[in-house]
Amino acid sequence: MNSYGITDRGAVRRDNQDSFLIERLDERDCVIAVLCDGMGGEKAGNIASDLAAKTYIAALKERILTSKKRRPDIASFMREACDAANHMIYSYSCFDTDYTGMGTTLVSAVLCDGAATVLNVGDSRCYKLTRKGIEQVTRDHSLVQDMVERGELTPEQARVHPRRNVITRALGVNELVPSDVFTPRLGRGEMLLLCSDGLTNMLTDSEIFAMSRKNTHPLSLSQALMAEALAREARDNVTIVIISK
Repeated sequence: MNSYGITDRGAVRRDNQDSFLIERLDERDCVIAVLCDGMGGEKAGNIASDLAAKTYIAALKERILTSKKRRPDIASFMREACDAANHMIYSYSCFDTDYTGMGTTLVSAVLCDGAATVLNVGDSRCYKLTRKGIEQVTRDHSLVQDMVERGELTPEQARVHPRRNVITRALGVNELVPSDVFTPRLGRGEMLLLCSDGLTNMLTDSEIFAMSRKNTHPLSLSQALMAEALAREARDNVTIVIISK
């Protein structure tokens, strides 16, 4: 398994409110990746994404490493870790008025014993990249995605809609938040791409796939995608994490 992550504040924003972490658990043959896109103002957004990523990774590592089962329930562990991250951020926002309203998206992928599990809250995405194509694994928790599913917008219209950044779920906003879990099949040489909307607002899915055919390693693909997003004067923070089997 190979993995690589990269983040940049973009061409417009003064600060980077995205965070990511990648952890290898060699004793369990696992790789854990998490990516968060913070919101709630300059200070609060940074803290929300960083705190969520660190809390999530710590909680998930503990559950995996202390499990006595040969095949632990990774999906349940991921949900519990997400709940722990949400509780941490929500507690901060209740404790200090400087942090009121802060929150963050979260998308995570775990490869353990060859099996992939993906979790998300918000509109940061996970894609599956193969030789044949690109598939969005996660579903955006956003206003425009709901409108697309109701037939009120096309996917093309959603990409440029003025309210495309309005999300319907985020960590830290409420005491409880539901998370979605997916179990995509991942073959040898195939990749999972985690990204903030700073990337997907700049590049289409077909453009991401085309670049993946020219760059077949997580490091080279991450750097190529970032370079292209910045060349297009990325209006938001851009974060990319890629794991390959």
